[in-house]
Amino acid sequence: MAGSVAAGPRQIFLARSRSIIVPLGASRRVVLSAIAVAVLAILGSAFLLMSGDKGGQDDSVPGDANESERERDKQEPATEVEPTGNDEYAEDRSRMVKTQIRSRDVRDPDVLTAMNTVPRHLFVPDHQVPYAYEDRPLPIGYGQTISQPYIVAVMTEELNLQPGKSRALEVGTGSGYQAAVLAQICSEVFSVEIIPELAQSAAKTLETLGYSNVQVRNSDGYYGWEENAPYDAIIVTCAASHIPPSLIEQLADGGRLVLPLGSPYSWQTLTIIEKQDGETKLTYSFPVVFVPMTGEIEEQESVQE
Repeated sequence: MAGSVAAGPRQIFLARSRSIIVPLGASRRVVLSAIAVAVLAILGSAFLLMSGDKGGQDDSVPGDANESERERDKQEPATEVEPTGNDEYAEDRSRMVKTQIRSRDVRDPDVLTAMNTVPRHLFVPDHQVPYAYEDRPLPIGYGQTISQPYIVAVMTEELNLQPGKSRALEVGTGSGYQAAVLAQICSEVFSVEIIPELAQSAAKTLETLGYSNVQVRNSDGYYGWEENAPYDAIIVTCAASHIPPSLIEQLADGGRLVLPLGSPYSWQTLTIIEKQDGETKLTYSFPVVFVPMTGEIEEQESVQE
């Protein structure tokens, strides 16, 4: 299960993140109240940024809020994005990274290299191959999609992966594309997919392409993959109304969990959870739209209603 697109104009992407500290074991009411406050803050920032929008096409930020960042960008050498691979889509991949990802301030060189290396066109149905490198999600069957390239890149960057060292858990394998991107950076990737057909297809694609450091299992991602825990990074590629407790438990101290948090029937907020010394720090980024998580989380939602 996977798939997403960023919601709203580019200016929303640049709204300042909001962080709160939530003790492990806090009641659902406390967590939801904290989320509501943070979301309102995000929407307020988005409104202010959108008021300076020039038709939704201008990537600049009104005012001087990001002057220091712009000065930093002038000083930092631009990461060159040259075509990688000898397949016919190498130029398309390079263009995707330059125009859709790096231009939107994804700067981690390992993430850029991974996005420029993984053959996205091999993770979509044959009839979708011509559109594989476009700036949008694509259907992969069973009501699921492969996420927009920018979303894959920014979520990967937010995990703060350590090349060759990090162990990652992915909830929602989908086509296997996100797992392949993680595999370019991580030492090990464990991915769970609730839809049997997708789990089988993704595992086959990843094996064929030589991603020997990825394991795929058909199971309910709400419970994570306890046998291989703890994980330095956990990424959830489907909308969750709340943070599954098992994922927090399986996250290593000092690790990061990234997921779209909010109603699965409207938009969500890309959320980064950092675990440190028995506490979780939640940082709320920008609005996104993902397909909903299914399985046990639906049962939990019905009980809470």
